[in-house]
Amino acid sequence: MNVSLTPELERRIAEKVESGLYTTASEVVREGLRLLFQQELRREERLARLRADISVGVEQLDRGEGIPGDQVYAELTGMLDAMAEGR
Repeated sequence: MNVSLTPELERRIAEKVESGLYTTASEVVREGLRLLFQQELRREERLARLRADISVGVEQLDRGEGIPGDQVYAELTGMLDAMAEGR
């Protein structure tokens, strides 16, 4: 497999190798790909949790357990004000 890199990326990879942290450019690229795949997995896990939370919320609304919008707005505004004041 051949991969074309920008001069900036080539320079940064070379810097990592020169630092002694990696022995080859391939090691740097493999580490970068490993981190990319980990990040994608975390993103997918967060999305799955968010979808599950939304599902719970929709079920609660279907059961009539919702909170009026103006009450939510007031509570969120209070929380934001408290955060801004450093409380």
